[in-house]
Amino acid sequence: MEISVVIPAFNEERVIVQTIEQVKEYLNKNFASFEIIVVDDKSTDRTLEILKQIPDIRLNRNLRNHGKGYTVAKGVKKAKGDWILFMDADSSTNITELDKFRPFMNDYDMVIGSRAMDDSDVKIRQNFVKVFLGKGGNLLIRLLLAPKIKDTQCGFKLSNRRMKHLFEQLTIEDWGFDFELIWLARKYKFKVKEVGITWLNNFDSKVRWYTYPKTLLQVFKVRLNNLKGKYN
Repeated sequence: MEISVVIPAFNEERVIVQTIEQVKEYLNKNFASFEIIVVDDKSTDRTLEILKQIPDIRLNRNLRNHGKGYTVAKGVKKAKGDWILFMDADSSTNITELDKFRPFMNDYDMVIGSRAMDDSDVKIRQNFVKVFLGKGGNLLIRLLLAPKIKDTQCGFKLSNRRMKHLFEQLTIEDWGFDFELIWLARKYKFKVKEVGITWLNNFDSKVRWYTYPKTLLQVFKVRLNNLKGKYN
């Protein structure tokens, strides 16, 4: 199978159908074989009910709410594709941005979307508080975990199947899993490419301002885990 697309979903009843339709249309035009894996993170709205009615997807659900990191990892572990893309259910980065990744797939093991490159196009920006906290957090992440990556947290990342074992080593179940994954990729000498993408902020995002301090503490968790040999 050429590609698996993993979509974590939590309370996405307003947008999930449109996102999956867009993904199906794009994949049908560009890949001979593919699968769409949606993992519901114990939604409290009608998301799961809606997903059960959508044909031609592989649907999984968590028995309790875990967080985005756990949910993405669960979907990736079930993926059968040679390449595995995970993307946000609100389609902040549209599936068509995968066109920008495809020229790098022969030379890199992982290609990540970025809102911070010179050619990135951020159509709708976050509010001032989120931008301020995000820049501060990004500086800390770059200093301690990913010195050459400008944006670790964009939810649009593609990896080849050789990297699946890294998702089994993730210890962070929520938002910090992105930088833990990138750090692990570097640790195991996988080649990572950062590519500018078009991104639209979703003002219904589940990320709140108080999420940032909690996530930043997880930067130190990754370093501590490494010292304890948890990734060996």
